[in-house]
Amino acid sequence: MANAEKVAAVAELTERFQTSNGAVLANYRGLTVAQLAQLRRALGEQATFAVVKNTLTKIAATEAGVADQIGDLLTGPSAIAFVKGDVVEAAKGLREFGKANPALEIKGGIIDGKSMTPVEIDRLADLESRDVLLAMLAGAMKASMARAAATMAALPTQMARLAAALEAKRVAEAPADAPAAEAEAAPAAEAAPAADGTEDSNPNEDAAADVAAQATTEDATED
Repeated sequence: MANAEKVAAVAELTERFQTSNGAVLANYRGLTVAQLAQLRRALGEQATFAVVKNTLTKIAATEAGVADQIGDLLTGPSAIAFVKGDVVEAAKGLREFGKANPALEIKGGIIDGKSMTPVEIDRLADLESRDVLLAMLAGAMKASMARAAATMAALPTQMARLAAALEAKRVAEAPADAPAAEAEAAPAAEAAPAADGTEDSNPNEDAAADVAAQATTEDATED
């Protein structure tokens, strides 16, 4: 490979490392050209799969700032799946192809700046894809909005029932208060005339006492 071609290859790899959501390294030894083409179709738009030279890839990884994460993986025959779409879908595609073609050996990789082991990449394939998660989220939001709408619609009815219950309670308690008030008022009404009679009798008693005193005085005079 001419020097200019090497520079161009390093620049392309560096750009892919920098712009991809992830990079999964694999050992492709034993896979035919037809099988590699099948793998690329399996990955679809989620990732590109390319055979790389370890030396140039190490230079590109260093320039992209990911040499610490993948430098040790660049041994033996190497190919890289650069993920630009859903990393979960890419992991599913790699796993499904690996089941049918055991010659594909996942070495590890880097996803969103984090180093990933082969086991961790395999676990990614167990997750729901981005589209499925979005659909689940949309369904949950729709159900939540439906419950909120039903609650708002039920509020007038609930308020009317509450008002009716409060009115019934007030009516039920009113007769019990009225007799008690009348019972308290009755002794007060009876006491009022008695007090008035006592005040009226005092002048009469004073008049009788005056007449008796006057008669006593007259008898004493006559004697």
